[in-house]
Amino acid sequence: MSRSTRDYIIIGLKGMGMGAADVVPGVSGGTIAFISGIYEELLTSISNVNFGLLKTLKKEGFKVAWKQLNGAFLTSLFLGIFISIVSLAKTIKYLLENEPILLWSFFFGLVVASIIYIGKQVENWNYKFLFLAMFGVAFGYIITIASSTTLTEINYLFLVFAGAIASCAMILPGISGSYILLLMGVYPIVMTAITQRDLTIISAIGIGVILGLLLFSRLLKWLFKKYKNQMLVLLTGLMLGSLNKVWPWKTTISTYLNSHGETKPLLEQSISPFSFNGDPQLIMSIVLAIIGFLLIIGMERVAQLKK
Repeated sequence: MSRSTRDYIIIGLKGMGMGAADVVPGVSGGTIAFISGIYEELLTSISNVNFGLLKTLKKEGFKVAWKQLNGAFLTSLFLGIFISIVSLAKTIKYLLENEPILLWSFFFGLVVASIIYIGKQVENWNYKFLFLAMFGVAFGYIITIASSTTLTEINYLFLVFAGAIASCAMILPGISGSYILLLMGVYPIVMTAITQRDLTIISAIGIGVILGLLLFSRLLKWLFKKYKNQMLVLLTGLMLGSLNKVWPWKTTISTYLNSHGETKPLLEQSISPFSFNGDPQLIMSIVLAIIGFLLIIGMERVAQLKK
């Protein structure tokens, strides 16, 4: 596939969108990849990292192997993801702590539009698909109400394992990799490591992410090739169930102390904005949700015009 410099800049921007989504617990970078039209190419490119690639490198040289890998695409995309995560980590952390309602409102709009977009891709909805979607809704919802753990000591092998599990969620639309990290108790550690440039912790997570991507991408590629409609239905359900996580108004049920001795929410419950103890910021929340919704719709329209 012949691409111009402009094309790779756009791919990098899509990567930045994925990175921004992956920083926030509850929003999936895989969703952004799906909507922006690069999801299947991403799966194919990652699954090309295998022993066959090493053989090509040895026999035919770097140039042929780079083309087989789709290296320019992956480099542009992951560079965008990296830049976004590093540059936005402090901003997202600040917004989560100081303007959580407005931030979650924006992402709520993003996810609702994403559900509509993915659901529209399904051909010939039927009762079997409805049952599969209901299963996805139930599974997605259960993940959002699962109680997270807190990690008191840093175990680097566990960080590698956590990175591998989270990467599976990062690449799967509807499930947030950062929320999986939160459930496993390592999200605060990872966010602190990114803001403080702790390369040891970042490397451990990074190794896990790479391993998870290499293994999980092959399975997803096969599933999309054999059961594309069923996968789209399941993802639609998963995202619908995960809306509970990005609902802006919540009440704290239990808390924990982080490594800095600060009290943080451990388990939260979604409530009506009219029952919220404090300023629900309803008007601004609705505006930001609409902006998030229209952003995804706009991306869809641009992708259709490009086709």
